[in-house]
Amino acid sequence: MFPFEMKGVRVVKLREIVLIHDLRRQGLSVSAIARKLCADRKTIRKYLNAGLEGPVYGPRTARSRLIDPFCDYLRERVVQYPGLSGTRLLREIRDLGYEGGYSAVTDYLRDVRPAERTQFERRFETPPGKQAQVDFAEFQTVFTDEPGVMRKVWLFSMVLGHSRWLWGRYCSSQNLQTVLRCHIAAFEAIGGVASEVLYDRMKTAVIGEDGDGTINYNKSLVALLNHYGAVPRACKPYRAKTKGKVERPFSYIRQDFFLARVFRNLDDLNAQFAEWCNTIANPRVHATTGLVVDEAFVAEQPSLIALPPVPYNAVLLVERRVSHDGMVSVAGNYYSVPDTTCNRVVEVQSHPSKICIFEGGNLIATHPVLEGKKQRRVDPTHRKAPLLNKAVQPEINVPQRSLAFYGAVGNRLAAQGDAR
Repeated sequence: MFPFEMKGVRVVKLREIVLIHDLRRQGLSVSAIARKLCADRKTIRKYLNAGLEGPVYGPRTARSRLIDPFCDYLRERVVQYPGLSGTRLLREIRDLGYEGGYSAVTDYLRDVRPAERTQFERRFETPPGKQAQVDFAEFQTVFTDEPGVMRKVWLFSMVLGHSRWLWGRYCSSQNLQTVLRCHIAAFEAIGGVASEVLYDRMKTAVIGEDGDGTINYNKSLVALLNHYGAVPRACKPYRAKTKGKVERPFSYIRQDFFLARVFRNLDDLNAQFAEWCNTIANPRVHATTGLVVDEAFVAEQPSLIALPPVPYNAVLLVERRVSHDGMVSVAGNYYSVPDTTCNRVVEVQSHPSKICIFEGGNLIATHPVLEGKKQRRVDPTHRKAPLLNKAVQPEINVPQRSLAFYGAVGNRLAAQGDAR
């Protein structure tokens, strides 16, 4: 059947009209063309007489719709209150007598609802030395030293807001000691401190917020920043874009550094990451600033707060009970005390990089801080050497005596017995 005669719908396109005239030039009669195209002869004759002009159709006759009587009401409502939902307006017009469906309402609202005005994102730049941004990101990997074991590690990163200079370290936990150690290492690597450090709502930085909007920061973190002359700042809740300078590099780090690499252990991971930062990330031209990161960092350094002459070495004092196997638990890890320890409760001083254990005011043990959880460190000097087995104890040399000697001793003892 000819396309424009299908089911009685006479829709003719220019290519069909050209086909009719082409068949006519080939010598076919009107009847032959009609039979070939399964069309009516009057239709074929009509388009042969009209020439090669395209068909012109008049506008369709508007059909009455159930929603038409309520269109003015819907338009007025969404102009006055653009946020009204379609279900809400459907209920309102049903009360007015509307008997149609929900899709007719939403189709109409899509045409008349005022478009939302999208605000452009504002990119703010911080002056040199003003701000550093800190955050953690989670990564998962399998170390070749532990094949088949999926390890979860967190990347602590600090980015200077002005130059975008990046420093980071992968850690096995996000506890307070890790956060403090990473801050100290970052400040030393930067060679100075920004006047403020911006955080998200991570628990080791922000404890909570009062009803009046006052933010409560972790006292230990505040003490560390105060030592370096910096102050903490918290980004607004659900406004991660205010901390974009430190969050955007995470996807860059995953794609350019982390993926498709092999790491022996955490130390190897950090060694490779430090090399990547020094040779790839910081020497690059930054896409936003258009400047070489290292060169911008050199220009920013004079604006940073100088490092204090004395390194930060504040301590956290806690009391811990000694276990039956001579271990003390600190931040989820276990450290040994000497076998000579008498007290069941000892005092522990947690420094950023070491653990000091005291008994009665006397230092009895010092350990480096362990990363992760459920790690154990036993100082060999804390354990006494085990007693030698009887089977391997050296023989005692007994001097050999003659039988006459033992006989004389026996006679003397017998004579003493008779005298009694």
